[in-house]
Amino acid sequence: MSEALELPVAEAWKKVEQAAVKHTDGTSWFQASVMRSLWTIATTVATVFKIVANGKTDTLKPLFGEQLGILVSDRATALGFWAMERRQVCWAHLLRKLISFSERTGRAAALGRELLDYLAIMFAYWDDLKAGKLSRDQFREWMAPLRKQVEAALERAVAAKLPQVSGSCADILEHRVALWTFVDREDVEPTNNHAERELRAFVLWRKRSFGTQSERGNLFAERLMTVAHTARKQRKNVLAFLTACCTAARQGTAAPSLFAPVSTAA
Repeated sequence: MSEALELPVAEAWKKVEQAAVKHTDGTSWFQASVMRSLWTIATTVATVFKIVANGKTDTLKPLFGEQLGILVSDRATALGFWAMERRQVCWAHLLRKLISFSERTGRAAALGRELLDYLAIMFAYWDDLKAGKLSRDQFREWMAPLRKQVEAALERAVAAKLPQVSGSCADILEHRVALWTFVDREDVEPTNNHAERELRAFVLWRKRSFGTQSERGNLFAERLMTVAHTARKQRKNVLAFLTACCTAARQGTAAPSLFAPVSTAA
């Protein structure tokens, strides 16, 4: 099965590399009880997975090819190779961090609550934009003062030198350029929920099977999940597509394309 999927998987990786916007996220994986790292890169048309030795920069950078387009992710330092002006930091990830600030005491809690209030307004504006209640121009106009308030609050948090808070806020501000890409770009979302959802099924696999036992098993798992997730995005029947790939391999013919019209795939 894994060999039969080689060409469709390569096709999916090419689509992902060339995409104008891509989401990425990683999680742990186990190969014969040894910790590895599982990563996904997801776009509107394709999702790819790769099991690698670790989540370090030198390991991840080759997965992204020419580094085209906008990358949506959390603030993982391993992704620092991607130009900051072509990134979008996940606000859902930041929301969880700000909630932890609000659960502290004193000034840290007050700053956390203030920032959470700003985020509530931001997501309300975003929901109105998606619902057609705001135009993109109105959204940008309303977001302008909110951006200033958020950054000012983060700067106050840094100046306050609060343990385990000021450092995090300083790091967020180091990503300042990547906080607001979704405001200026119509094809970018403020969260990395897309990649997190794509990883979920693989995480369930890991929990049920305890990972894999070999590199061969890794290759099978990542290829099968790449095809399954991409086929669904292309509105293809996953089992029918896998069957067609096996049939082509047995007959010595080319595997079907994941991106061909549905009527001709299978």
